[in-house]
Amino acid sequence: MADEAVQAEYIAVKALENGVTIIGLTRGRDTKFHHTEKLDKGEVMIAQFTEHTSAIKIRGRAEVYTKFGVIATSSG
Repeated sequence: MADEAVQAEYIAVKALENGVTIIGLTRGRDTKFHHTEKLDKGEVMIAQFTEHTSAIKIRGRAEVYTKFGVIATSSG
């Protein structure tokens, strides 16, 4: 199981403003919030999809770096 976690997808989130919220959502029958982080402008968080995390929700202006490229969020 540890080898599977190492192979899971990663993303990097760079906050473009203060107060960007990153929310991890669970896998399973019911999707629920399981972890929340706040970033200030310029801070970067690296997150991983795991057996417990199936989705990540981002609120606020940020750049999200994935294997598919860079995605810019907007606050409006």
